Amino acid sequence: MSLNNAVLDLLTDLVKFESVTPDKSECQKYIADYLSNLGFKTEYIRYGDVSNMISTFGAEGPCLVFVGHTDVVPPGDLSQWKYNPYRLTQHEGMLIGRGAADMKGGIACFMTAIKEHCDAGKDINGSIKIILTADEEGDAINGIRKLIDEKVFNKGDLDYCLVGEPSSSDEIGDVIRNGRRGSITGHLTLHGIQGHVAYPEKAENPIHTCSNILSNLLKIKFDSGNEFFPPTSFQISNINAGTGVDNVIPGKIDLAFNIRYSTETNAHEIKQKITDVIDKNGIKYDITWKHSGEPFLTTERKFMNVCKESIKEVTELDTVVSTNGGTSDGRFMAKVCDQIIELGLTNRSIHKINESVREDDLEVLKNIYKNILSKVFSS
Repeated sequence: MSLNNAVLDLLTDLVKFESVTPDKSECQKYIADYLSNLGFKTEYIRYGDVSNMISTFGAEGPCLVFVGHTDVVPPGDLSQWKYNPYRLTQHEGMLIGRGAADMKGGIACFMTAIKEHCDAGKDINGSIKIILTADEEGDAINGIRKLIDEKVFNKGDLDYCLVGEPSSSDEIGDVIRNGRRGSITGHLTLHGIQGHVAYPEKAENPIHTCSNILSNLLKIKFDSGNEFFPPTSFQISNINAGTGVDNVIPGKIDLAFNIRYSTETNAHEIKQKITDVIDKNGIKYDITWKHSGEPFLTTERKFMNVCKESIKEVTELDTVVSTNGGTSDGRFMAKVCDQIIELGLTNRSIHKINESVREDDLEVLKNIYKNILSKVFSS
């Protein structure tokens, strides 16, 4: 399969924008200018240093929304890149550049799909919105989350939401996401009494107490999961203690942990179970929480089936519907839209040095998006 030059040209231009979070480049303006030639009208809503663009075509239902982000993660050590990360480079069937997979490639595919749909004389019997934020890779506070919190969109405004994140594993469309787990991060400090290791009776070692607390935390059964979600998981991500010398009992130990949870529980229950375990040890402690998002799940099958059928017609794959993986802006859109599907490029190289996509994969994804447009707006 040969790569459509339109997709390649678009992605080449998009990768040139050094749009590290929060994207302050002209990337969104470039996209808006492209869409204006297709009849879209764009508005920008800015919160703090984050720009959010909303481009709209039409006003009737059904309304199909494409959600994504123009920001990218930093390139990292430039000496490790084979090529300039901000110049899309073709090499042995691959396209290398920061954001090629996550997620400027998906944006380029959707933009090209719309243009080809219209160029073919096909009507859009409804409306399309393209919502792009500039801080998805960062704190994700002033992007899609803020748009929803500020009620820029309300329940019933949007019928179908297509999140263009790189959801595929090995082949385009082999996996789509109909939901994601919720995410809570905890930062815990256990306080002891610093002292000399030769006089432990005059100190209180929080590391020793921590080992017992950790053991009990790992025994918590938050839930058993369900047909869509695996059981809630608890993972320690960081532990730090000690003064750097070997003859001092430390006065505190800091831990960071993350819980990815299913729809079988909630944030309040999780926090309560964790603090109950810590309280039983009688140790002085401080804990702070960061709640990145509630779990969401699409059970309505209409749009899900549209996506599955569109994939099957282009790739002959029977796609797997999954909720595994990290979080996405779909968790915020779920508050205003009941049918959300994540469908995009493969995630094999996202956030890595030499991030890349297969040339052919762009054409495949573009054609899947075209199929979705045809099915949604067929009557």
